[in-house]
Amino acid sequence: MKATRRGFIARTIACTAGAGVLRGGWLANAGSAASAQTIVTVRPKELTRALRNPLMGFRPDLGRRAFEHEYATLARHYIKWNELENAEDDGIGRIRVFCNERWKGVEVRNLKVIPRVYLHWSKDDQKYWPADMKADDYSSEQFKRRVLRLIARLGECWDRDPRVAFVQMGLVGKWGEHHSPDVSPEMQKLLGDAFTRAFPNKKVMVRHPWDFQGYGFGIYWDSFAHPDQMESHGVGIEKLSPRWETAPIGGEVAYDWGNFKARLGENPDDTVSDPIHRRFLVDAIYRLHANHLGWVANYDPGKPQAREGAEEVQRAFGYRFVIEEVSYPERIAPEQPFSVAFTVRNLGSTPLYCDWPVELSLLDPKTKAVLWKGTFKDVDTRRWLPGENWDPAAGAYATKPQAARVEGRFTIPAAAETGDRILALAILDPAGDLPSARFSIVNYFTGGRHPIGRIGVRMRPEAAELDPSVFDDPVQDRTLRYVLPDQPTRG
Repeated sequence: MKATRRGFIARTIACTAGAGVLRGGWLANAGSAASAQTIVTVRPKELTRALRNPLMGFRPDLGRRAFEHEYATLARHYIKWNELENAEDDGIGRIRVFCNERWKGVEVRNLKVIPRVYLHWSKDDQKYWPADMKADDYSSEQFKRRVLRLIARLGECWDRDPRVAFVQMGLVGKWGEHHSPDVSPEMQKLLGDAFTRAFPNKKVMVRHPWDFQGYGFGIYWDSFAHPDQMESHGVGIEKLSPRWETAPIGGEVAYDWGNFKARLGENPDDTVSDPIHRRFLVDAIYRLHANHLGWVANYDPGKPQAREGAEEVQRAFGYRFVIEEVSYPERIAPEQPFSVAFTVRNLGSTPLYCDWPVELSLLDPKTKAVLWKGTFKDVDTRRWLPGENWDPAAGAYATKPQAARVEGRFTIPAAAETGDRILALAILDPAGDLPSARFSIVNYFTGGRHPIGRIGVRMRPEAAELDPSVFDDPVQDRTLRYVLPDQPTRG
């Protein structure tokens, strides 16, 4: 194919199992002289498997199940108020000690916590007020003063803690679910303002879509997709749209009341194994843009049908970023700026709710070691949105997701050695700036980076395309992690 526009010439040079690669050339200015620049365009193959990606998916309760779960990167942690503070003279250090003990090691497993503080479980003897406070007292001046102090302290401890994913408000009612008793308008104002002040950096979630109007909080629907509540909570969450664009919708599937068996099955194994029950849940996830769910996470992965069905459910949760095209110069030189651009489409059901940076790196083709890396500027991964208006008959969003184009300008240092390199992309967790959120493409190296193609430093590579046999399986990769502020960073 030839065209005279800007002297552009392009031809297909390869189409492997991993990517389609195009190479085109045009005249470009380098300083004051015109020189031929060759641009490589790679179209990676989509990975259709489900990924264990951070901040989304099956969400067990904190404990052994969460640490060993094949998909979990989130774990809910129920916390009794009197575990954090049992008297007014307890200091904030007690909260930090408690969390450090209970959350030990989560960062090594790339697991983040969704904490919820509560005062009452379900029975009369399951109440956990501090010893110097009166049980069931939600209205006294003492309660208001102490709850405001507690929330402020939680914010000080959790708002910048990378171990905390989202915060469930809790506190009022059985299980911290804002019923028995309900949250009064006065209490909604008190708690809503306090959590807004305490958590400018974390997403706060509340129990019911009709409470806390005007605050922009996410929702934890702890009877998610329950057939007895689809016309109340389900429709209520839909009415909040587009709240899901900026706040997570989650909760748990309930297997202990009402007519849950009719649509969800008898237990987690039944939900994910039975095609009809699974379809009902998957449709609800897409329809309501659900980011994560618990209880259903307790399926038995030892049962083949359950494990196979669970992958379909995991694939529906959260974000699923598919890179459609990457373009970059075939050859670069030290201290001479070059541009890299890519387009990505979110085929999942929610955004990535944190603004995580996107890394460009150059890797050693033999060892896969990082020789240089930089990050794209002015990129907001939170705005890579999925589609809208789920059509269950079509199994797709009626409003298709829009592709986002990302372009960055980079310069490698003068000391960069001449040679053949692999150009790679990654999404980093700012807690250590390590690769974490993966793209759904087959181009993958263990450790979280996505090799795109070959690029030359001061030379032209023998071939731009990569041999797919060098790719690793992202589904099997359990090496991803993040680090706490006092820990060393490697990678």
